[in-house]
Amino acid sequence: MAGGVHGAPSPDREWSRGDRAKAAAKLMVGWVALLWILEVIDVAGGHALDGFGIMPRSVPELVDVVPASFIHFGFGHVAANSVPLLVLGFLAALGGLRRFAAVCALIIVADGLGVWLISPDHTNTAGASGVVFGLFGFLVASGFVERRLLGVVVGVLVAAIWGGAILGGIAPTAAGVSWQGHLIGLVTGVVAAFLFRRREPRAALTP
Repeated sequence: MAGGVHGAPSPDREWSRGDRAKAAAKLMVGWVALLWILEVIDVAGGHALDGFGIMPRSVPELVDVVPASFIHFGFGHVAANSVPLLVLGFLAALGGLRRFAAVCALIIVADGLGVWLISPDHTNTAGASGVVFGLFGFLVASGFVERRLLGVVVGVLVAAIWGGAILGGIAPTAAGVSWQGHLIGLVTGVVAAFLFRRREPRAALTP
């Protein structure tokens, strides 16, 4: 049949670089704003939202696997995650919003399930840091996986800026920090770089 759509380019591909950057920026500003709004609601409600954190190996807690990534324990907690989430999320979203959504969904679910499975008893884990560590792993790995120079440069810069904090975050030494969630997020981000690598001819995506 004439007029089929099988060969049509994806919406992500039709956008200019400027369009992608604007969409990525709006998405991440909205995401970070949501985290702050939720924390304001949490504080105003006597920290009632803290119950959406993940307490390990309790079957009813499985419903909190996704919500836990959007809940924080105080303004200092959400502030610590805001800048890296904003920057790393923006850089990752520049590669396409649909791929970015798939990467984040995988990180959130895998990280939440991992925390539920291996975190110590009597703990409550929440926060966007698992996503931050996952996006870090994704950005550092994807350039090498796809063998794209710009991606490698971005990955090296990201590693240079946040690498020390990432290494410190997966060390099982800091009290009150879920190094398990950080490590699972990081590993999942690297896996996502392989699962969601771009397979199109490189010339079509050359910066």
